[in-house]
Amino acid sequence: MPRFSIVVPCFRVQGFLRECLDSVLGQSFTDFEVIAVDDRSPDGSGAILDEYAARDPRVTALHLPENVGLGRARNAGLPHAGGDYLLFLDSDDTLTPGTLQAIADRLAETADPDVLVFDYARTYWWGGMRRNALAHVLADCADGTFTAAERPEILDLLMVVWNKAYRRDFVDRHGFTFPPGYYEDTPWTFPVMLSAGRIATLDRICLNYRQRRQGNILSTTSRKHFDVHDQYERVFAYLDDHPELADWRPYLHRKMGEHCLDVLAKPDRLPPGDKREFFLRTAELFRAHWPAGGTRVTGETRLLTWPYTVYRAARQAESVRRAAQRRALRVRGAAAGRAKDAWFALHARRPLDPHLVLYSAFSHRGVLGDPGAIYRKAREIAPHLRGVWVVADEEVAARLPEDVEYVLLDSPGHRRLAARAGFFVNNVNWPGRPAKRPGSVHIHTHLGTPLKYMAADLRDKPGARFQVDVPQMLRRADRWDYSLVANRYSERVWERAYPCHFTSVRSGSPRNDVLVGAAPGAGAAFRERHGIPREHTVVLYAPTRRDHRRGGLVERIDPARLAADLGEGHTLVVRLHPSLAAGPARGLGLTELARRGVVVDATDEPHVEEVMLASDMLLTDYSALMFDYANLDRPIVVHADDWEVYTASRGAYFDITAEPPGHVTRSYDELVRLFASGRWRDAEAERLRGAFRDRFCEFDDGRAAERVVRTLLLGERMPEPAAVPAQAPAPAGHNLLTFS
Repeated sequence: MPRFSIVVPCFRVQGFLRECLDSVLGQSFTDFEVIAVDDRSPDGSGAILDEYAARDPRVTALHLPENVGLGRARNAGLPHAGGDYLLFLDSDDTLTPGTLQAIADRLAETADPDVLVFDYARTYWWGGMRRNALAHVLADCADGTFTAAERPEILDLLMVVWNKAYRRDFVDRHGFTFPPGYYEDTPWTFPVMLSAGRIATLDRICLNYRQRRQGNILSTTSRKHFDVHDQYERVFAYLDDHPELADWRPYLHRKMGEHCLDVLAKPDRLPPGDKREFFLRTAELFRAHWPAGGTRVTGETRLLTWPYTVYRAARQAESVRRAAQRRALRVRGAAAGRAKDAWFALHARRPLDPHLVLYSAFSHRGVLGDPGAIYRKAREIAPHLRGVWVVADEEVAARLPEDVEYVLLDSPGHRRLAARAGFFVNNVNWPGRPAKRPGSVHIHTHLGTPLKYMAADLRDKPGARFQVDVPQMLRRADRWDYSLVANRYSERVWERAYPCHFTSVRSGSPRNDVLVGAAPGAGAAFRERHGIPREHTVVLYAPTRRDHRRGGLVERIDPARLAADLGEGHTLVVRLHPSLAAGPARGLGLTELARRGVVVDATDEPHVEEVMLASDMLLTDYSALMFDYANLDRPIVVHADDWEVYTASRGAYFDITAEPPGHVTRSYDELVRLFASGRWRDAEAERLRGAFRDRFCEFDDGRAAERVVRTLLLGERMPEPAAVPAQAPAPAGHNLLTFS
């Protein structure tokens, strides 16, 4: 008996069917069967099913003599299913890699619940991807099992059949089947969820829900949408047959009204001449199933108690109100912009404050990176300087230490300080407004040593330049007075990428001061916070984004597989690129793996320096983190299995595979062998790392933040970094600040 039976109904999907089946048959977990049902499809879908069934014994192809529709096609597959659990997969959707293993692990962890609800992401025909907006419900309900009555928010999720795994004996015992019709998921999902004695969740994107360009069947204009009324009649009939569920009647009464009104409000669902009839039928159903004892009607469902003419007038009035609101916002926005400019011009008449330093980091995310290191050093050696942080919102402000002064971006306080600040310190560009005042000093710290092309060098890389306004970027960089560099290589790159009039400062990277000569126990706090045993070897995996993929995510390594292959005595810490932190990347498995303790997810750790200090080695592809990590003189492995694709799409200033900071692997098997053999920390790795560190960490002497504060903020003199040759020439046509 297989663990899973996956029922796949097929009708007119020959363009998507192979991708769907491949996503199942290519799963790392193999204890499953596929029951594929050809619903008398007029295209080549049936032949494709026969092809797959002939070459893989896990696939059974059924051919129906007539077209019966999605629900009854699923029913046709049920008698052939022998697995412990049932899954239903629409034949234009796909499973994400590792899904079945993740589901199997979660079922084992929760002792085989009746229903397991998992997450999905909408994938669009143009390449976009958007995670379920209510994914947080899955995380909130992740503690053990529950019933719908105990966690009713589980019913707020999309009520569809394909985001769940069902224990087969639970389905058989209750006799659940699918009715015919357009909305066949409704009378299946509500009875299943309300009857389940034990429900569990899996906070992981297990399915890609394909959004076709012309929409799915439910987005077509047709009278078939009247079917939603019949399906809710079936739901209420189920309640009538199960008195123990009577308390759910008010909830389902409201849900029915909201669902039907949503269908009616969509402009592409019903023919215009049928909308009045649909409304009247919905109102009739709403009255017929009014809960005994009455219920308070709130929200949208109040419309169903009004005549259709009143409903239609209310909808039109709402449409007019929203259009007027949009126009008013545009007018107010333009007026506010003019007012801000005038307000800044007024305050700009006041003299600059030479003791006021305005800081920001990572697009106003807090006291972080190089600006954070400079700020802390300034408080130590120049307490008379007033340092104020510009933060994006109150959520960021709440995370700041209590003694840190801040202003919200674009607030009156921010504009007032920006008009008078003598110094500005940032690792990304400041907003375009307000303009820089003469006499103010802008210090740009950058985000690290660059490997990939930046700024003006992106002009021949249209994929990487997508939605990047390079001319605007350079106009903002024209405000820089000083550009901090950790090595002469960066100095040359920034001169080329940003053809602006700034002075390079061979200061070193302030954020790396804590890495230079770090004590052995410097990362102990991170290990203790995440429960990492002292004796474990900590592998930090830090992949970067890919510009040739929309959204930037390319899964080159499966963290669960890598954690398993590393074996006992190892802890895998994963830190995604910041641009992937809020997207679907973590929902594709990382969050769930971290919850189960398979890996440590350090993506949200505010101070990456602490994460580096807590690790014993770095595994990366092309992340700039390797240049910082080299200061620790700990092993680095570069996994470059798509280097040619990466450089073709983004561009690189040098070949990291030819001048690496350690061993380079080109395949996952090669990577595992490298770890198993211990060569990742051999003499050759040490030699490569030493050469890399000499080149890219040459100005990092542990005093970079002090050097910036004393020379740029206080105007004092300070010795140059010891690694700099006494007569190192400056690049032609470019200013260079030298130290005495």
